[in-house]
Amino acid sequence: MRILIFHGYLLRGTGSNIYNANLARALAGLGHEVHLLCQDRQAGELDWVDAVGDWGERGLEVSGSGPDGPGGSVTVYRPPIGDLLPVYVEDPYEGFDARAFPKLSDAEIEHYIETNVGAVGDVIGRTGPPDASLANHLIMGPAVFARAGIRPYAVKNHGSDLEYTIKPHPRFIRWVEEGLEPAASILVGSHHTAASLWQTVPGLGLEAKTGLGPPGVDTDRFSPLADDRKPKAISGLAARIAAGPEGSTFGRDAEAAVAALGDFAAAEGPRVIFIGKLIVSKGVDLLIAAWPIVCAENPGARLLLGGFGAYEEGLRALAGALGNGDIAAAREIADLGRGLEGGEPGRLDYLAGFLAEPPPGYASIARDTAGSISFSGRLEHDEVAAVLPAADVMVVPSTFPEAFGMVAAEGAAAGVLPICARHSGLAEVTSVLAAEVPAVSGPIEFELGPGAVAGLADRINDWLDVDPVERAAIGREIADAADRNWSWQGVAKDVISASDGKIRPIAVP
Repeated sequence: MRILIFHGYLLRGTGSNIYNANLARALAGLGHEVHLLCQDRQAGELDWVDAVGDWGERGLEVSGSGPDGPGGSVTVYRPPIGDLLPVYVEDPYEGFDARAFPKLSDAEIEHYIETNVGAVGDVIGRTGPPDASLANHLIMGPAVFARAGIRPYAVKNHGSDLEYTIKPHPRFIRWVEEGLEPAASILVGSHHTAASLWQTVPGLGLEAKTGLGPPGVDTDRFSPLADDRKPKAISGLAARIAAGPEGSTFGRDAEAAVAALGDFAAAEGPRVIFIGKLIVSKGVDLLIAAWPIVCAENPGARLLLGGFGAYEEGLRALAGALGNGDIAAAREIADLGRGLEGGEPGRLDYLAGFLAEPPPGYASIARDTAGSISFSGRLEHDEVAAVLPAADVMVVPSTFPEAFGMVAAEGAAAGVLPICARHSGLAEVTSVLAAEVPAVSGPIEFELGPGAVAGLADRINDWLDVDPVERAAIGREIADAADRNWSWQGVAKDVISASDGKIRPIAVP
């Protein structure tokens, strides 16, 4: 089959990027011909990309030898949108002026849409009409397909645009409606995201054509690792980063990443990991505040924070204040909250509440943890796959709704318990794991609220109290459950069906 995908962003780094990269690979692995529109300027370096299309003076030109043998193929096209890249959360993108959608004028948005409509038309003119099509995000991919006359097509709602852009800024509803009304189906990662969509965009009958379509996990890359192999795996990744070309991962200090991984490998106690954006909504402040309580019961423990984002300096300041036992400084950081992310000051209520009355002796145990938290910076997906199985536990403490707990599913596939905040798409991941592996039903979740920090610390300590041999055996059960429930081949087949309006029903929790 010839399959057309519109993504509009990169093919590495964050959730929807990883989704499209793995989806394209899985579709090609099933023998399909994939045509993917995105803005990844290094797409040609990816070993699964067979050809790349760009627009020059003579229009669309494609370079690449194509697949080496029979089977599927992936061609990536990069529409000529210029330097302005509309995004949902502002982060640095090499070579782009990345600006949040609400900051753009209607004229800038329309120029972006029409440029991509023209690019889709050029691709179809070269390849012929697709047999199945997928538009990613609620804006602006579906509107692009609607105007380009693509029929039928499915839409994948990843959640970030809905929560960060559309709900706070209703001016975008008209573009959502334009793209969703002709769509054959809308895929969501969880019932939570579906309900949020239906409430935000009523009147289009979306309930009848919304189906379950969570991301998948590459279980060949994410798989359990024996305890005696963990330090070597981390050190091996550090060596790869150190030997790599300068600037191979945009925005990362390679020396700092190598040092952080070296500290993680040398841990004399358990290893705890967070992977994700370093922004306020990911709740990393809760993990840093819980860390002294964890270390008090687990001497020699190390925490690795893998990611990047606008709140990194705030998190470093919080870790530094606690490492100095300076609770007053930590309270100031909690009061500033989002102000340290670049926005208006906004108190972090859960953190501030905990610091207002910390446990007896908290300042002392916090001082004892100085230097036990490391920041690796951005980790590419294959790097995450190398380091994640070497952890004893991962934490997903998001305080903002998540469409699906993809990183939690990857942790599970690696045999590492993902301890998650109990809400939205995260809860739908943890409920599957708890149902299939009853031994994790206690420590796998914590509640957001006034007791969030203490509750998170308790869940981590509960898991680390389990005998290591038993913990490894349970980890293999978790990995088996992830393999049964989330695989990329299954996702790829669901996308093809969804393009024709055939969807999996969403279970009401």
